[in-house]
Amino acid sequence: MDTVSQAPLILITGGGRGIGAATARLAAAQGYDVAISFVANEAAALAVAADVEAAGRRALAMRADSADPEQVARLFAAIDSKFGRIDVLVNNASILAQQSRLEDLGFERMQRIFAVNALGPILCAQQAAKRMSYRHHGRGGAVINISSASARLGSPNEYVDYAASKGAVETFTTGFAKEVAREGIRVNCIRPGHIYTEMHASGGEPGRVERVKDSIPMGRGGQPEEVARAILWLASAEASFITGTFLDVTGGK
Repeated sequence: MDTVSQAPLILITGGGRGIGAATARLAAAQGYDVAISFVANEAAALAVAADVEAAGRRALAMRADSADPEQVARLFAAIDSKFGRIDVLVNNASILAQQSRLEDLGFERMQRIFAVNALGPILCAQQAAKRMSYRHHGRGGAVINISSASARLGSPNEYVDYAASKGAVETFTTGFAKEVAREGIRVNCIRPGHIYTEMHASGGEPGRVERVKDSIPMGRGGQPEEVARAILWLASAEASFITGTFLDVTGGK
């Protein structure tokens, strides 16, 4: 195989915007081939893929709902076909719904948030483990789950269902990390704080970071690229003895 095809492959779920897109672009700059999944915004995902290719790497942008096991299986089959390897999985895809108190949350909303935010990372990690693990004749790899500072803070009066789904991601991180620690797979978790992304609009408050920034010890919100650097550090050989760990990227909150 030529040297291009030997580049490591990173899969970023929800890679079309925000933290996922920033991670895809930085990964390409660091020499990764990049696969991203998206659900709604194809144009944004294709723009990220074009940026990856402009950086001289190979790209795959594929529509796949990470809460659907059949779509997840198809996504990984496409990666097998195009790249023949996967080295890093970033479980970034997640959803947020309108700010609300608990008693006003609808059941379908709760189900969808847990399906995407909690079950999605488990389904993707399941597929990644079958390819990365020494047990399955893999070469090892890294999984980075994206949680949220809300898992620690609880998001009262705003998104207790979202926060609870991220708490599930954190417990999953701990268990999965221990399960595969001797199989060449490191599993870690990033907790972003208040980051300037489009996601806040989904909760009904596009300017949320500006509203709360004075409560952040550093006095500002974070940029997606600041989270991306933490993700790619955990994915790298520089973090070779780190697994089952949580890294807050929160400006001190």
